Amino acid sequence: MSQPVLSSIHVYPLKAVRGHAPREAVAEPWGLAGDRRWVLVDAEHKIVTQRQDPRLALAAAEQLPGGVRLSAPGLDPLTVEVPEPVGTTPVHVWKDKVEAVLAAPAAHAWWSAYLETDIRMLHLDDPATRRPLAPEYAEPGETVSFADGYPLLVTTLSSLDALNSLIAQGDHADEGPLPMNRFRPNVVVSGTSPWAEDDWARIAIGSVPFRITKKCGRCVVTTTDQRTAERGKEPLRTLARHRRFGDQLCFGTNLVPLTSGTVRVGDPVRVLE
Repeated sequence: MSQPVLSSIHVYPLKAVRGHAPREAVAEPWGLAGDRRWVLVDAEHKIVTQRQDPRLALAAAEQLPGGVRLSAPGLDPLTVEVPEPVGTTPVHVWKDKVEAVLAAPAAHAWWSAYLETDIRMLHLDDPATRRPLAPEYAEPGETVSFADGYPLLVTTLSSLDALNSLIAQGDHADEGPLPMNRFRPNVVVSGTSPWAEDDWARIAIGSVPFRITKKCGRCVVTTTDQRTAERGKEPLRTLARHRRFGDQLCFGTNLVPLTSGTVRVGDPVRVLE
């Protein structure tokens, strides 16, 4: 087996929409710099993701100095600046209530037009204090952005190949092979054996060490074609048969940075324990 390396990096400035794949990124305690610092909510302040509306797969947010540039089918692009932290609004992220800052009214109008319902866009102004990690998997003081639960998600190319082989043997083989973007990872590793990440406890990407928290349970978003917003049965049908751990269907694993530092495509990935 060759030395595992960091194959790609993915940053999603706005939760649930397309992001970008830089050659390097700074790992901060709560995630990659700029990752999932923006979020959409409905009239009840609950987050809106591809779970509720798969059309978000067709929209994108590009990181800019001081803001983001939004694009989506049928709308003119819109640049949204980071709002001044002059007051916060609660956001319901699953079981968490997180305080965040409302974006400009133009952003709300833009998203409401696209999703055809009342939508607000918010920015997480202080990721160091706003949202603690789930206590059963956290060390004191650890926080996270608007990611589902943990600062980073790592996947491996070999595990995707193994999953696609299983899909090819199943009842919905015509849906495969699936691309990695179905799983919305932050870091993708090549050069491992399939499912090697199941056994990791700590790894280093370049000079940055990470602690593994738990396997990543997957949801209906993974069945959404990120090019068309159409949904199928895979990979959940195959994960249910081959990758069920307790009540979760798992692919990838969650990471917490132990120090801040820059990770780069091509960095060696070392298993520390």
